[in-house]
Amino acid sequence: MQIRFDVPADPGYPGRVAAVLSAARLRKFTNIGAVLLALGVVGLAASRVANFGTQLEQLYYALIIGGGLSMLYAPWVRFKAKRRSDKYAVEGAYDITDDNINMRSGTEEGGIAWDGVSRVAETPEFWIVYVGRIPATVIPRSLMSPDQDETLRAFMARNGLLPV
Repeated sequence: MQIRFDVPADPGYPGRVAAVLSAARLRKFTNIGAVLLALGVVGLAASRVANFGTQLEQLYYALIIGGGLSMLYAPWVRFKAKRRSDKYAVEGAYDITDDNINMRSGTEEGGIAWDGVSRVAETPEFWIVYVGRIPATVIPRSLMSPDQDETLRAFMARNGLLPV
């Protein structure tokens, strides 16, 4: 397999990459926040019905506030990352082979060996490449031809990197 394509110097591209990677990294904060918020609401309702007292109500208010802030943390970080990275638009390229993924952005170059990739998640615009449990990089599907996208999909499915 040999897939090569260029990444144009689009000012919005780095922000979209930052948003996708931070969303993948911070999903747990939203889930934890939802659980804390639900526990706080249920506890507050139960304490009001059963008249437990004001000391426990303060705990439930703290759970509600903590859960809400935890749920807002991920969108806030995505917004900050997207806004900060919009000014880093440079031309780049991808060279994907059977052995590794090579990426070039401006004067920087790096790569990830397929042996180190644990899984790949799919979004409409990107393939999110995980090394262990960490989303390491993205491969922009929107910049690939349909043939390249299908070739890469078949390769990743054959190697067990895509979820069933």
